[in-house]
Amino acid sequence: MGGYRGGVPLSPHLPELSALELLVDTARTGSIGAAARIHGISQQAASARLRGVEALVGAPLLLRSPRGSRLTESGTVLVEWAARLIDVAAEVDQGIATLRADRSERLRVAASMTVAEHLLPRWLITVRARQQTAGRSPTAVTLTATNSDRVAEAVRSGEADLGFVEGPTVPAGLRAQDVARDELVVVVAPSHPWTRRRAPLTAQELAATALVAREEGSGTRRVLEEALAAKGLRLTVPAVELTTSTGVREAVRAGSAPAVLSRLAAEGDLGAGRLAAVPVADLDLSRRLRAVWAGSSTPPAGAARDLLAVARSC
Repeated sequence: MGGYRGGVPLSPHLPELSALELLVDTARTGSIGAAARIHGISQQAASARLRGVEALVGAPLLLRSPRGSRLTESGTVLVEWAARLIDVAAEVDQGIATLRADRSERLRVAASMTVAEHLLPRWLITVRARQQTAGRSPTAVTLTATNSDRVAEAVRSGEADLGFVEGPTVPAGLRAQDVARDELVVVVAPSHPWTRRRAPLTAQELAATALVAREEGSGTRRVLEEALAAKGLRLTVPAVELTTSTGVREAVRAGSAPAVLSRLAAEGDLGAGRLAAVPVADLDLSRRLRAVWAGSSTPPAGAARDLLAVARSC
């Protein structure tokens, strides 16, 4: 049973906790055989384990006889110490169980606005349905909807267990898995002059247009800026900056400047004729939507992993 106390390595003579539990039960029952049954092992295995404890300690701990086993003086002292250690270990074990249960019963999610508005509701409904089918209690989910930069900050700081971001790169210091693909589309009001164009919009024209845009830090804004940068272009100062896709859509529908939106966010208005899409020549506006988390390369266990599996399959 290795470890550290105050930065000093524990002695290699410290027995395993399970062996100390066996010794304590032997002292309590007065029988190696009875203690073995408590631990679900054979008497021979129990006896061998106790001899191993004596070898580690360097002193006899039990006086064995056909009528049972009783402690030596050294054994009496060690059992007293071991009982205190076992009590503390039981408290730690219960605390770990509480942490695991708490993690499985609640899930803190931070998501970009596009994912939060258009994908997460369906994913969460699917997770809940699967949990109920499996006879498990539904997980309580808290959601923070914000831009991709703030999602990454929330996951890095531990304020969120799982995040969903947009953008061309994985946020620094986080693990990631792709969960979906999306594309950005240039949208205008149906009465806008661009709807009467015969040729696609050029990247240069788009870069030079003051758009209704998402704020700095949003995945949508970053994908657009990096796509233009790949062509040696820079987005001009926006006509207005808004913090939600809904706000951008409403501004464009009201006759404001054009915008670049996720197709997920625009498809309802495009289908109903409330917005019109304008094609752009030679500009890659596709993007990945990613789940991100902190720590090991394996996604967090429990509800977070359940949600990630649903997101990847939908």
